[in-house]
Amino acid sequence: MDSNHSLLLATDLDGTFLGGSNQQRSEFYQYIQNQRDRILLVYVTGRELDRISELYNDPNIPQPDYIIADVGTTIVHGETFEPISVLQDWVAQTWGNANEQVKQLLENEPGIELQPVNPHYRVSYYYEPESFQPSTIQKVIDAGFDTILSYDMRLNYHYFDVMPKGISKGPTLLKFLAEMNFNPDDTITCGDTLNDLSLFETGLKGIAVSNSEPKLVEKVQTMENVYYSPYPGVMGIWDGLKKYGKD
Repeated sequence: MDSNHSLLLATDLDGTFLGGSNQQRSEFYQYIQNQRDRILLVYVTGRELDRISELYNDPNIPQPDYIIADVGTTIVHGETFEPISVLQDWVAQTWGNANEQVKQLLENEPGIELQPVNPHYRVSYYYEPESFQPSTIQKVIDAGFDTILSYDMRLNYHYFDVMPKGISKGPTLLKFLAEMNFNPDDTITCGDTLNDLSLFETGLKGIAVSNSEPKLVEKVQTMENVYYSPYPGVMGIWDGLKKYGKD
């Protein structure tokens, strides 16, 4: 890591870095801006780049140095949105233009509906817990892909992502750290849903905010590298940074 940066903050957006009251967010964002000489900010999100770019219209939200988007399948520079080619090529080669293959595979599966997004290296569905079948997951795994189920409590959406084998937020972040020669010991991850679980499974220091999805809370209870904050959103991140002595 650049000797000037003593912390890499790798944070989810919705419910985490974008969570909290307007005043809480304003105070935390100002704190981050004041610390940018020592904090490297990386968004690690399920959002696609178009929805991330909307945040750039708000001058109060700190712009990231790097972005890991689309649940770990898109990796770009925060200022230019230019891909980090060695990482993006790894994702592309692993996925192998499988979008149509996946859609055909799951065309008649019950309890799922394609999301109105078209990412390059994953296929994303909504799912209905009452009618969704475990056999659907097995079908995807047998075809050589991974899956992630997650739940957004704010919007009451259940998400089902079909992912490249071995790729998600956590594995991509680890490859990013290695490629950029950043020190894992100076990295803190933050999240609130099951699509952030892979961040915590890296063994890096983690912060799960109090408004986390219950199934994520259940998982992190036994993870010694994850601090479960009693505070939601940005206040949970700030609390966690203090806990780790990184504030």
